[in-house]
Amino acid sequence: MSFNELGLADEIVRAVTEQGYNSPTPIQTQAIPAVLRGGDLLAGAQTGTGKTAGFTLPILQRLAARKPAGPGTPIRALILTPTRELAAQVEESVRVYGKYLKLRSAVIFGGVGINPQIDLLRKGVDILVATPGRLLDHMQQGTVNLNHVEILVLDEADRMLDMGFIRDIRRILAVLPQKRQNLLFSATFSDEIKALADGLLNSPATIEVARRNSTVEVIEQKIHPVDRNRKHPLLSHLIRTNDWSQVLVFTRTKHGANKLVEQLGKDGVPAMAIHGNKSQSARTKALAEFKDGSLRVLVATDIAARGIDIDQLPHVVNYDLPNVPEDYVHRIGRTGRAGATGEAVSLVCVDEHDMLKGIEKLIKRSLPREVVPGFEPDPNAIPQPIQLRSGDHRAGGRNRPPQHAKPAGAPKAAPAKSAQVKSAPMKPVQAKAAPAKTAAPKTAAVRHAPGHSLTGKPPAQNRGSGRGR
Repeated sequence: MSFNELGLADEIVRAVTEQGYNSPTPIQTQAIPAVLRGGDLLAGAQTGTGKTAGFTLPILQRLAARKPAGPGTPIRALILTPTRELAAQVEESVRVYGKYLKLRSAVIFGGVGINPQIDLLRKGVDILVATPGRLLDHMQQGTVNLNHVEILVLDEADRMLDMGFIRDIRRILAVLPQKRQNLLFSATFSDEIKALADGLLNSPATIEVARRNSTVEVIEQKIHPVDRNRKHPLLSHLIRTNDWSQVLVFTRTKHGANKLVEQLGKDGVPAMAIHGNKSQSARTKALAEFKDGSLRVLVATDIAARGIDIDQLPHVVNYDLPNVPEDYVHRIGRTGRAGATGEAVSLVCVDEHDMLKGIEKLIKRSLPREVVPGFEPDPNAIPQPIQLRSGDHRAGGRNRPPQHAKPAGAPKAAPAKSAQVKSAPMKPVQAKAAPAKTAAPKTAAVRHAPGHSLTGKPPAQNRGSGRGR
């Protein structure tokens, strides 16, 4: 099937073809006609399957076909994303695919000055891409008018819920026209997403092009067991021995990302960090150098990595396993995009065995273990609590309590059985193993809580500190 067969205008197909795309992906094949029909949509697809084009192309088609009468250029489509990087990526797609259309687009997010954004909005915008916090800033200052929005998109809706943006989203929904098209695109179809859809969407079409919480089959996944204090030497060894040229590394905290960059630099491995404490200019510079290949290693936290879209990214490394199993799927989805092959390596110490069990239960498979010679883990190592030094994974402002941190004054826990690890590969997880106890997103409680209607007025609590992330 070609893009022409999906009912897209010649100008859009021409722009898509110029980017080297001739055939739509499965999510695009199903989503584009559904959006063109004008109804609401709930779409789930793995990272890297073409979700962005799945909604930007039909939105461009619909808006271009009906230019409103009267002066000015009102905002007709609003796309909300959880992070700055993802917002910039989506708006770039809008500009690239709409280059032959008479439509204006803009992106607004925090971490940069608001005045240039105000000037841009005054000139008129058809399609606005925004992070929730910065959009609220503009709403409070009266510098944005959402009275004419015809299409609302929540991109990476699962991540927005996890980051605590639900209050912000409610406040935005309260000022939008009641009659509009709503599109929810998400990398996973969690129960929380379905609850959000129930309160927002009107008889939506539902698309799910991949097995729930599955991982892309073309990604080679493996576990390297290693002691906690030897992770950095092992990573440096893997990069240099295998001559990896482009590696995306995930750490649990912002502090850990900075420390790892410093350690790799001393080993002669150039690296930069990208996380919530970095300025927007530093984040943009690091991402640009990583994309063009001049930077060998990019170290990121989960939140900052949303929006990193790099063709043919060969290697993703979990330096620390994520606290939430679903984040593993998001992380390794940075490689193996659009059918390309990729490798996802996880460095796992004795402290993370429960996390690994949770991941394997989620993806319904046991990951192969491979001990690197010279880095055999100590079979007598005792697991220690994992302290979260920074809450970057909850950039929405509400920090999730550390799942493995011991409460103050609590007695020492007995060594976990997982500490009895041999120097051979770790024992595969049995099917009956209990999953890691990950904290359920607080947003799940919204489903039946009184006064929490998605279209009603927001509660009076103050928002979290993650504005404009």
